[in-house]
Amino acid sequence: MALVLLLLYIVVPPVRPDTPHHIQVTARRFAFEPAEITVKKGEAVDLVLTSADVAHGLRIRELKIELNASKAKTAQTTFTPQKTGTFTGHCSVFCGSGHGVMTFTIHVVS
Repeated sequence: MALVLLLLYIVVPPVRPDTPHHIQVTARRFAFEPAEITVKKGEAVDLVLTSADVAHGLRIRELKIELNASKAKTAQTTFTPQKTGTFTGHCSVFCGSGHGVMTFTIHVVS
């Protein structure tokens, strides 16, 4: 039994509580993938935005998120939500005719 626990510890090291939760988001005309995520209040989130085609951005004012990813590039930010709720952001770089419907939602739970 002790050997199994030791092997489990070696194979799956414990996650440190101060390590940000890493979330990868891909932007392409005219959607974010995933389009919605859920995170916990007070826990750090490392948000990585990758553009799959043209330049895209992501702005969520209430959470102070502002990312701009050039064509086929990545942008990254770390944030820690301090209030619960549902926060919707939009592509902040004009990317074509469907730009206005390109939304991203973050649900912050306690």
